Amino acid sequence: MKKPAWVVEKERARRAAASETLWLFGLHAVRDALMNPARDRLRLVVTKNAADKLSDAIARSGMEPELADARRFPVPLDPGSVHQGAALEVRPLDWGSLDALCAPGNGAPRLVLLDRVTDPHNVGAILRSAEVFGARAVIAPLRHSAPETGALAKTASGALERQPYLRVRNLADTMEALREMGYVLLGLDGEAETDIARSALEFAELPLGLVLGAEGPGLRERTRNTCDRLVRIDAAGAFGSLNVSNAAAIALYATRSPD
Repeated sequence: MKKPAWVVEKERARRAAASETLWLFGLHAVRDALMNPARDRLRLVVTKNAADKLSDAIARSGMEPELADARRFPVPLDPGSVHQGAALEVRPLDWGSLDALCAPGNGAPRLVLLDRVTDPHNVGAILRSAEVFGARAVIAPLRHSAPETGALAKTASGALERQPYLRVRNLADTMEALREMGYVLLGLDGEAETDIARSALEFAELPLGLVLGAEGPGLRERTRNTCDRLVRIDAAGAFGSLNVSNAAAIALYATRSPD
């Protein structure tokens, strides 16, 4: 039997609304989202144990939690998600425009740009490193990159609430815009002739963008050609390949601002 048009429309609207929200899970991710005044929060589901651990954050958020049984946790999470008895439905964060977020101003800011890095665990780890080393933002294209998800937030362990993660329409065009703002763009490439430490000294006082590609394919051709210089992280042994999140952490440390 064919569904009435109003039923079809209602189901479509429900699916569209669901696609505009995400579920954060895990104690760290949920706590930091509850403490973030910029986060639009919709629904909080917790077990009694998790509610006790998050009591201060829940009180500060003003939310009324839904108590749930850990064995029948009523949240649409992927199988195997370790929710620790806490899940929070939210809308994605809005970090504003590239110009407002990345205009250099005083000092020598650092950015991380990701080219086709789709693993949420890698991006979450990069957000943690970016926060530790004071990067202004992590930037990735809208397509072929890891969106804001519960898995990414859990790996970021709260950094997603504080470290800007800006997704742009076109990465190479964004790189050109950053160059016009005064940024020097260093592309990470294991075959590059120049060591990152040397470039870090040369450009220490300038705004820097560190551009990293996905493991395996690396930087796309246009991304590579838009970089001002390709640099490598020197390896002591013959096996010179690093996980992209490890490479990002090392690059951020090597090029940290002298300010």
